Amino acid sequence: MTAVDPRLSINQATLKRANLAEALRATADGGVQAIGLWREPVNEVGLSTAAKMLEGSGLRFTTHCRGGFFTIPEGPGRRAAIDDNRRAIEETATLAAAGADGSTAILVLVAGGLPEGSRDLIGARSRVRDALEELAPDAAAAGVTLAIEPLHPMYASDRAVVSTLGQALDLAADFDPSVVGVTVDTFHIWWDPQVLEQIARAGRDGRIATYQVCDWKTPLAADVLLSRHYPGDGVIDFASLTSAVVEAGYAGDIEVEIFNEDIWATAPDEVVRRTAEGFGAAVSPSLGATVDSA
Repeated sequence: MTAVDPRLSINQATLKRANLAEALRATADGGVQAIGLWREPVNEVGLSTAAKMLEGSGLRFTTHCRGGFFTIPEGPGRRAAIDDNRRAIEETATLAAAGADGSTAILVLVAGGLPEGSRDLIGARSRVRDALEELAPDAAAAGVTLAIEPLHPMYASDRAVVSTLGQALDLAADFDPSVVGVTVDTFHIWWDPQVLEQIARAGRDGRIATYQVCDWKTPLAADVLLSRHYPGDGVIDFASLTSAVVEAGYAGDIEVEIFNEDIWATAPDEVVRRTAEGFGAAVSPSLGATVDSA
């Protein structure tokens, strides 16, 4: 078997068409030691069952995706979103307890886009801050870190009004780093001229909760959500970004999270193999010592 970097984690979105059992099996069989899960397949089998399945897999749990989507004004819809995020916090804590040693209780947050019919970007961002203030006590009590994920600006209208790592760090600044951190995702931030200094800032502040990688390649898919690629297949400079994350003090697992219809249509075992191969070539060299032959 080809050596697999021990810090590689397969984010379940990369295996979108696989159910939870298939994703856990393919990840473990491929020699990968960790997995990040998504709420939909977890809830499909039930939290208790999912936790037992994760425990039986022997895999570390790295993140739960996703919380957030709380930019709408006060009212029943916002209350429902806040309550759903509280459930996501509980799920994260339960799964982290079920994972192998080294598991982390990290809930990735995607802020949400502009409310329907709104052009008030400033107001939407302020409501993200309000939601963090409301949810932080629940996260702290559960031992969960809320990891704000900035998304590429092309998603600002419909998915995330937080577009840069600097914006995410500004939102997190008033909270304990163990409670509110950030997600550093290469797909979303590679273009930012301030990205290296913001990664350094995140490290100084102890805010890097998780590091996620995949590649950017044009032309983008008709649905730009599905435009991610295996590390090394596009234009992202993983050496500079990964070195910056390492120098910032991040020593945790690194997730590969890919949204791509062609990859989703590929057999899960092949996707895991190809992911490990791309990670080993594009990301591992900047991590220092990696793994002996397995």
